[in-house]
Amino acid sequence: MRLFLAALLAATALAGCNQAETPAAEPQATYSASAYSAAINDIARPEADRAADATRLPGDLLAFAQIDEGDVVGDYIMGGGYVTRLLAMAVGSSGRVYAVQPDEFIAFRAEYGTEQADAVAPYADNDGNPVRVFPLNGSITAPPFPEPLDTIITVMNLHDLYLGAMPEGTADSAIAALYAALKPGGSLLVVDHRAAPGSGAGAADTLHRMDEELALAALTAAGFVLEEESELYARPSDPRTANVFDEAIRGQTDQFMWRLRKPADVVAGG
Repeated sequence: MRLFLAALLAATALAGCNQAETPAAEPQATYSASAYSAAINDIARPEADRAADATRLPGDLLAFAQIDEGDVVGDYIMGGGYVTRLLAMAVGSSGRVYAVQPDEFIAFRAEYGTEQADAVAPYADNDGNPVRVFPLNGSITAPPFPEPLDTIITVMNLHDLYLGAMPEGTADSAIAALYAALKPGGSLLVVDHRAAPGSGAGAADTLHRMDEELALAALTAAGFVLEEESELYARPSDPRTANVFDEAIRGQTDQFMWRLRKPADVVAGG
């Protein structure tokens, strides 16, 4: 009996040892709109941004993008800087935001350059040097990110890669550049105006809308994997046939939002 008990105790101890050596699964991070209240209430955000919050739902946007403090994030085709300013606070003092305004956009509308400078200025040091938000310019197909990124966000601009004024192959080259800029396991957040199904690239040029089938085909061909879709900006009443700048529909378009992932097992730089 003593031998049996000794053997039983030894087996129990060994089992306990094995359990102790098995690493516990890391808890999944949870993201909520309320976690980004500091970014939304940032005093550097102008009144125009705050007025747009009711429809642009910034907390939900950042939560869906899964932005963490310390992240390195790119705002690709930053426009007026609405998303740039949100990211500036969301990544915290240990994070970095690269705000990309393509040369093609500034050539089309010089004010884009001014808006880029204005968006970056509040987050510079006392000498005006960028310390958290960094302006980047360059070709739309080759954003000059200086380091691998955790996340890239592009809002209402994927369709611009398909404009008739852009050289042939612009979309494929730009999407490939975004994929290469991300760390393995990094994510791409895309928001854009929905086009009618089957509209193709023509809807981008005439209506400034994005055909989802075309978008997904191009993104997955580059290597991205669609991780999650959101209907946060869905507007079923939008017939998707009007130009998004038409005053009858402006600010109330039907939009899709996707989070795509660069596979984690991709070799860095690939």
